[in-house]
Amino acid sequence: MSAPVTAGAAAAGGSAAASEPSLTPIFVRLKLSLLRNGLRQSGGRTAAFVASLVVVLLIAAFMVLGFLLLRGHEAAGAVAVLTTGVFGLGWAVMPLFLPSGDETLDPSRLVMLPLRPQPLVRALLVASLVGTGPLFTLCLAVGAVAAVAHGPAATVTAVLAVPLVLMVCVALSRAIATANVRLLTSRKGRDMALLSGLLIALGIQAVNFGAQALGRAEDLSVLDTAASVVGWLPPASAVAAVGAAADGDLVLAAARLLLAVAALGALLWWWRRSLLRLMVEPDGSTIGAAPEAVKDPAAGRGLLARLLPGGRTGAVMERCFRYIWRDPKTKAAWVSALAVGALVPLFNAFQENGSVYWACFASGMLGVQMFNQFGQDSSAFWMVAQTISSPEDAYAELRDRAYVMISITVPFTVVVALATAAATGGWNRLPEVFGLSFALLGAMLALGVVTSVRYPYGIPQESRRNVAPGQGGMAIAAIFGGMFGGPLLCGPLIGLLVWLRVSDHHGLLWLLLPLGVTYGALLLWGALRLMSGRMARSLPEILAAVSKG
Repeated sequence: MSAPVTAGAAAAGGSAAASEPSLTPIFVRLKLSLLRNGLRQSGGRTAAFVASLVVVLLIAAFMVLGFLLLRGHEAAGAVAVLTTGVFGLGWAVMPLFLPSGDETLDPSRLVMLPLRPQPLVRALLVASLVGTGPLFTLCLAVGAVAAVAHGPAATVTAVLAVPLVLMVCVALSRAIATANVRLLTSRKGRDMALLSGLLIALGIQAVNFGAQALGRAEDLSVLDTAASVVGWLPPASAVAAVGAAADGDLVLAAARLLLAVAALGALLWWWRRSLLRLMVEPDGSTIGAAPEAVKDPAAGRGLLARLLPGGRTGAVMERCFRYIWRDPKTKAAWVSALAVGALVPLFNAFQENGSVYWACFASGMLGVQMFNQFGQDSSAFWMVAQTISSPEDAYAELRDRAYVMISITVPFTVVVALATAAATGGWNRLPEVFGLSFALLGAMLALGVVTSVRYPYGIPQESRRNVAPGQGGMAIAAIFGGMFGGPLLCGPLIGLLVWLRVSDHHGLLWLLLPLGVTYGALLLWGALRLMSGRMARSLPEILAAVSKG
């Protein structure tokens, strides 16, 4: 595409253009082929993808059912419009920061191909519609318009609104990603994304607690006020057009529908312009600065090295700490986990139903960072593999990585629990809270050990994506498995807590602290013993999986 059109090609005119094959089916087949080949690599990946697809379809079915139950309710229009607006915002920001395996649509991989921008945009747009995200959004759009469509005019408008909602969401996501692809793939750009990730985490919690406050409100007029504003913002304007048509205001419906069409056109134009700039302009975002003077190698081993133990344990822990500090994606994941892990308990503590037990969320949120331990190593994992020749070596490697998680999560959980107790006045419940938190941490670390060894996946280093192609379902399944598996493993302690509370044995609740620490340690020890042998035998498979990034 970057090469100018020659005079001969220009003279050929329409006949040359007519003889060119359409890019759209090629890109769709490419997308399906990469997805299929990724799933063929192992049965675990196929199972994870199928499980994630089933979960998405179930959630979509419940959402559609909820919209249908709202049909005829006075708040149906406002709920449909606001939900569509929130999903549109999610399409704009979430694909840049949350895990995704859609590497097939990375425009930076196409810079050497002689492709024209207009057919390329069309092909990429259609290929972008293949996936669980677009399918979920389509179900949302169908449910939203079904909740507000009454009468022939509204039905006709709904038929136009559903594809508009889907196309605007996808085009918005692709345009923003393409416009920022160089920033997001550079080292400094990914460091800057930390602030954006933190703002997104804050925004999600603001929406969450706003929804809780709205659920406790007796007057829903604020809902209509918000919907009247969001109804003029695409893609929500398309759903609002259906509601206006149902009310008989065809002029308003046409205006809102045309607004969504205009937004789609503007996004496609912006996307095309960004693609053109990406493919013909030189990239100066990664040009290095002048070389600095060579420093003493020992200068980097400062306070951190002195605080850590010696031998293999200290070397592994220092390596992991440096990954957390230096690798942009690892740093972004930790910053987001720390922010959300502190915000959720504290925000809930200031609510009327606030409880000190929310402090357990902090250890659970940080425990998720144990999942896919080897993905952050990427292809450099081969150097780690050289140090592992027996199950004992694998045990030490996994144990030392768990030490890093414990050294961060335990003090963080203690601080969050103390702050939550101060906000709620639940100082007398701190022993049982600490016991549950440490048990949950042990459960999450144990699950992280299992998933890291059995279901490793790559993290692309030179892309905005956090999961290698074909491995997105595995990553989602691992995360959701940890979210539900951790509390399930803590079931015995939770049951003991409930029994002591119900039977009025409050004087024995302090036993939950030593029991929780012991139980969590046993879970982690069992997982380490169970998976160390498998890791020693599966080093080539793990290396192949994580090197895919």
